[in-house]
Amino acid sequence: MTKFEKILELLEAARIDYILIGGLAATAFGSSRLTTDIDLIYSRTEENQRKILKMFSSLNPYLRGAPPGLPFHFDERTLSSGLNFTLKTELGDIDLLAEVPGGNYESLKNDMIELEIFGQRCKCIGLKKLIELKKASGRPKDFEAIAELEAILEENGLA
Repeated sequence: MTKFEKILELLEAARIDYILIGGLAATAFGSSRLTTDIDLIYSRTEENQRKILKMFSSLNPYLRGAPPGLPFHFDERTLSSGLNFTLKTELGDIDLLAEVPGGNYESLKNDMIELEIFGQRCKCIGLKKLIELKKASGRPKDFEAIAELEAILEENGLA
């Protein structure tokens, strides 16, 4: 089981530039859907990548779904060469994303808000932008979630 609270605590303690998106962000707004991972958009600055590597070094990250024994080192070269990583860690599954359909950290940071989830402060994408990102993804599971999120938006008078 993913330890969402601990991951958010570590992200904040490390002062990493990230934005929570995906299922956990939807849950933060009141979605009833369950999620098993945490989806993060991250800034690709050198300083932020150093912070990410320092935080993740204690979590023993490995590529989720990769065959056991496949050589994988989550280091500076790997992080700077890649963009999106679906990782299995000691705290659970983390999707570390530089780009998603609909944007990257730089284009989405103005839509970021601060929320408290599981008693932990975090940086989260706003509800309207979350709906836009789910629409842009084009995945069936996201389309299923959109109706619920739009109802939450309307209930809160934000539509």
